Amino acid sequence: MKQIKLKISIALLLIAIIAPVQAQNKKKTIVKVLSYNIYGGRTTKLDYNLEAVAKVIKDTDPDFVAMQEVDYKVNRSKKYDLATELGYRTKMAPIFARAMYYDGGEYGEGVLSKYSFISTRNVPLPYIEGEEPRAALEIITEIPETKDTIAFVGTHFAHEGNAGREIQAKRINEVFSKNKYPTILAGDLNATPGSGPINTLEEMWQTTYDRENPEPTIPSDNPRTKLDYVMFYPKNRWKVLDKKVIADTYASDHCVYLVTLELLDE
Repeated sequence: MKQIKLKISIALLLIAIIAPVQAQNKKKTIVKVLSYNIYGGRTTKLDYNLEAVAKVIKDTDPDFVAMQEVDYKVNRSKKYDLATELGYRTKMAPIFARAMYYDGGEYGEGVLSKYSFISTRNVPLPYIEGEEPRAALEIITEIPETKDTIAFVGTHFAHEGNAGREIQAKRINEVFSKNKYPTILAGDLNATPGSGPINTLEEMWQTTYDRENPEPTIPSDNPRTKLDYVMFYPKNRWKVLDKKVIADTYASDHCVYLVTLELLDE
């Protein structure tokens, strides 16, 4: 009996020693997220230079990119499939989600990912009659180094007014509050900090901007207004390691917003 108790004590001691070491050695899940309104593939000189757009992405080296104003075989953008073209140029996995039919093709959201997709879905957002339809594009993916599964959502809210943005914010909260995986939301929300739609989102999501001094993201040649965001949910599952607004005055009328996040244990 004494031998059994001794063996149990030794086993518990080993567990107490090994477990903290294993926890310390566990790789951290760190992801770089980029929100980028690509202006329908046009530059600020109104020409088409997808290499310039791709360079902005490659220079920031993100794991995930949420792209807004993405054309799919639209006449104005020379019938390019912009998500696929930029995926090829950046060596990232692309996916497009239609928000509406437009000019001989389709218009909506795009996501680029360093990692393959477990699943994807296109969530149509409510909109006010007379305004452009909007969507939220979600991917579920696994980070290979740590085997952590996360969700990444890219979206673009209504341009015209707060009423449309407000119902879109409520729909985002309703849909993605049910997610089983830690979730990142990124996009051009066409709303400023402290506005109704952003306040609605912040009831659920943790935002990453500086509340005392929000970083403006538009126009790219002289940023004055913050419209581009990265948020996360649940609020206790992510930690902001770094964030920056990067202006390229040629590639788009929006700056890009780059945020580095660490996934925390439950």
